[in-house]
Amino acid sequence: MSKAASELSRRSLLKGALVLGFALPVATKLKAANLAPGAAPLSPTGEVMMPNGFIRIDAQDISFIIPNVEMGQGIYTAEAMLIAEELEVRLDQIKVVPAPPNPDLYMTPLLHFQGTGGSTSIRSWWEPLRKAGATTRSMLLMAAANRWSVEPAGCVAADGRIVHGETGRSLAYTEIAAEAAALPPPADVILKDPATFKLVGKSAKRVDMPGKVDGSAIFGLDVRVPGMKVASVIASPVFGGTLRSVDDSEAMKIPGYLRTISIPNAVAAVADNTWAANRAAAALRILWDDGHNINVSTASIRAELATASKDGTPIVALNQDGAVEGLSKGTKRVDATYELPFLAHATMEPINTIVHVQPDACDIWCGTQVPATAVMLAAQITGLPQEKVRMHNQLIGGGFGRRLEADSIAQATAFAKQVDYPLQVVWTREEDIRQDYFRPAYHDHVSAALGAGDLPVAMWHRTTGGSVLARFAPAAMGPDGLDSDVVEGSVEIPYDIPKRRVDWVRHDPPKGLPFSWWRGVGPAHNVFVIETFIDELAHKAGQDPIEYRAKMLAHNPRALAVLRLAEKESQWGTPLPARHGRGVSLHQAFGSFCALVVEVAVWPEGTIKLVKATAAIDCGFTVNPDTMVAQIEGGTLFGLSAALFSGIEFEGGKTVQSNFHDYRILRIDEAPRMTVHHIQNAENPGGIGEVGTASAFPALGNALFAATGVRLRATPFDHRQLVSQSSDKPVLGSLAPTAGVSLALAALGKVTGQTNSGDNE
Repeated sequence: MSKAASELSRRSLLKGALVLGFALPVATKLKAANLAPGAAPLSPTGEVMMPNGFIRIDAQDISFIIPNVEMGQGIYTAEAMLIAEELEVRLDQIKVVPAPPNPDLYMTPLLHFQGTGGSTSIRSWWEPLRKAGATTRSMLLMAAANRWSVEPAGCVAADGRIVHGETGRSLAYTEIAAEAAALPPPADVILKDPATFKLVGKSAKRVDMPGKVDGSAIFGLDVRVPGMKVASVIASPVFGGTLRSVDDSEAMKIPGYLRTISIPNAVAAVADNTWAANRAAAALRILWDDGHNINVSTASIRAELATASKDGTPIVALNQDGAVEGLSKGTKRVDATYELPFLAHATMEPINTIVHVQPDACDIWCGTQVPATAVMLAAQITGLPQEKVRMHNQLIGGGFGRRLEADSIAQATAFAKQVDYPLQVVWTREEDIRQDYFRPAYHDHVSAALGAGDLPVAMWHRTTGGSVLARFAPAAMGPDGLDSDVVEGSVEIPYDIPKRRVDWVRHDPPKGLPFSWWRGVGPAHNVFVIETFIDELAHKAGQDPIEYRAKMLAHNPRALAVLRLAEKESQWGTPLPARHGRGVSLHQAFGSFCALVVEVAVWPEGTIKLVKATAAIDCGFTVNPDTMVAQIEGGTLFGLSAALFSGIEFEGGKTVQSNFHDYRILRIDEAPRMTVHHIQNAENPGGIGEVGTASAFPALGNALFAATGVRLRATPFDHRQLVSQSSDKPVLGSLAPTAGVSLALAALGKVTGQTNSGDNE
């Protein structure tokens, strides 16, 4: 994608080009009434411009305005495929343009705001974008038929042209678009039968990939604006702290340093370039007022969560009659407590924003998952009306939920107000991790009673932790104060368990400690708890973990199908060497069904080797199978990495971790061999971006138990608890373990994804 294409603003969308697009009844705020005949004005060149556009056609190009943000997940390609399928164009005939900030037009229906997250993109736009393409095709056909004075039924659309079958005459869409836009849109259109799809359902090359390969793709950190200066930020290391004073006398000795500016909780050293700004920031002598969080620590937070779990007032999410009483009526009872840490996002592209505040306008360049929110905040800070704030959204080098927050954009705007030039505000990796909006910590307790066949007859899951939703979107909270995200993945589980209770004790982190969404959201937490606990029940019953699960899935054929497929493809029942083990997880979250089998080997001294991961996925009708495989692979590795290494700790109100040396991520030579096996069907599409992440934690923990007999109920998994008392030599050869949780090279060669139709590299 070119830089020019990436900068379509609200103004340029309606200037100098024909926009054919159709807001469909997916949400009340999509105003189809604006498409009434005669509503579209004429440009000076005679071209017709229509609002509510997903499809933009001018004299040279066909462009698709994509409602969701590209951050590596392949959404530009998948959503373009939906439009192109019905419009009858090839992907190499179109350009992709990010939607401008305009929630009335581009609100993601399942989120109820303009944003990208929660694995909602394809689920939200599966039908609306296809209808946009089909409606545009219908109008183009009618316009061509009118010009030729023939019946529309005698015309066909193919490869961006209208062809009259009887005479062979043809017109390019670019030639007939203005006439098409003058027509009233049809009241309804018939979408293609999926059996006739040419693009959707088949693997396609990603439209954003050429630029990422040749270096022409523009990410936020790549943008350069004439006259731009660079600011390196240092925020209060204690959350909730404020600035007392700053001395820049040493910074003034650094060539290129210009000045220091400040806001109540942060300072920024401004310089001609990034290196000078970072050096100057490091030279500042800053005094902070640490505030009320000076005694906050990981230990104190965990203790508060445990106390709240016992003494707090729960909000009930699910309470089937007799669930609590049933715990005392089984033949066996199992109880377990699980702890999950705060997590950072640690995206490859650290936080960065360029803001240029002028008396009558404000321009913002960055990559954000919430462009409309960014505009709103900038308008509030600058005092400008929102229509004077221009958002130039860029490709994102990793979001994982971090860029659902616009705090860094607000901070950059507050700094930029103090200067008269464009200001690029860049966080170092240390600031990026220490000042993150963290995934909250959780404390969970689960109890179950076993009955006939040692299957659960009653189960009670209590989760204790903070509410992201209450801060992020308070209007979305339930009337009783329930945060539906906190219990997602626990209320709806694959299994038939007769009596269940799920409740939540809200206990937010200390005031001032930022927390937010993290890839996998609620299911990434709850699937770990539920699937680890189901494994514990299988062990208590003395039954095979897959067979135990299968006995509770008679009512759930899609879940059973992925479980059996993962069983087969992982060679579940075949013998393994000593201290090797396989673990399984199963869930139905984000509208998809996924089973994952992870195979590990554990050295006697606790070193863990990821050997193989086998995923089976049913995500309904799959738009781009190649993207699906990549997302399951990437999400699984993201989850495995967090389960092994990731945990944010606090001491004295400060974040302990600061960079990849102490907030480790999985390295390429540590990744397991991985295959993804796909069940394609005609069900509505489910999400895939977070499915693998939620699957990874319990599958790995269950595999470690199978290999060692040690049950780990807290992440990151503590390898020291896996140390064998045996004097046996390592079973994996002579490769020495490294410090911490180390992994040996699992395999050489390519990591491939398999679908039911073959390999997708």
